[in-house]
Amino acid sequence: MTRTSNPYSPLGNEPARRTRLQALKDSALAVLLVGAAALAVSLLSMPVARAQDKVELRIGYQKSASLFVLQKAQGTLEKRLQPLNATVKWVEFPAGPQLLEGLNLGAVDVGYVGEAPPIFAQAAGAKFAYIGYDPAAPEAEAILVPRDSTIKSVAELKGKKVVLNKGSNVHYLLVKLLEKNRLKLSDINVVYLPPADARAAFESKNVDAWVIWDPFSAAAEKAIGARVLADGTGVVNNYQYYLGERNFVGKNPKVIQALFDDSVERGKWLKANIKQAAAQIAPLQSLPVDVVELSLKRYEFNVKPVPDSVIADQQKLADTFFDLKLIPKAIAVRDAAYKPAP
Repeated sequence: MTRTSNPYSPLGNEPARRTRLQALKDSALAVLLVGAAALAVSLLSMPVARAQDKVELRIGYQKSASLFVLQKAQGTLEKRLQPLNATVKWVEFPAGPQLLEGLNLGAVDVGYVGEAPPIFAQAAGAKFAYIGYDPAAPEAEAILVPRDSTIKSVAELKGKKVVLNKGSNVHYLLVKLLEKNRLKLSDINVVYLPPADARAAFESKNVDAWVIWDPFSAAAEKAIGARVLADGTGVVNNYQYYLGERNFVGKNPKVIQALFDDSVERGKWLKANIKQAAAQIAPLQSLPVDVVELSLKRYEFNVKPVPDSVIADQQKLADTFFDLKLIPKAIAVRDAAYKPAP
């Protein structure tokens, strides 16, 4: 008797059953192959993901910014950033205005400048944020006169030739010192020259006084015996500012905090070891050690977030520059104050 398959069996007839089993095997193998391929792609993509997470902090600095020069030389910030998977790129600029232009164009993420450059940059439409400041350093800028000058007071500058860098921190210092002595800029003969040319004019006695900041001031005192007629004490603050590109600062708060922590730590070390710090910094600034040492004594290095009171002080400087027609429009400094996202 011929045996027939039961068409109602769950597996059907024998050939059909074998076909279905093979199909199940093929399907399972396909799933395994797809899963293995997906895992391989995932594993291959992991290094790329880590590379994308890596952050490069590009810092704009000037040779005259002694603390940044020290940090760069000692490599302390690089070590502090390693746990954050971040690196540092130091970008040197000849002066504050060029540094601010680099920040605005996206060439750097953070910069360190004096009071005046941010005012001009904001008036020109540059996008940046005040993210930190160092304490006031009024002794780090001054009006100098030759050692043998007969001028003994700021009031005696009336009708005299005074040279300075136009639109710099010392421009504001001069205005405020003249006001204190009941004088105006129009009461003196102002000559605008950059520091190197100003020193040449000062040494040759083509001008009667020079308004300048450290380390140029310290260099003139040490090298040619220039005498301080008046510094900023009791008249101006002479803050130094940390400026940042808003998007970078907002996305990398831990990196910015690491920069601040390292700056505070190195600043404390510097003030406690001024002779040793000056010896390290001097060759990098192409200055004698005693000049750098004198300059370092006049600065404080203890970066903090910028409070409203400091923004208000910066607004006074901006208003003064607008009144003098040094900037094309009035600005609100608070528009550039950094406010962390809630």
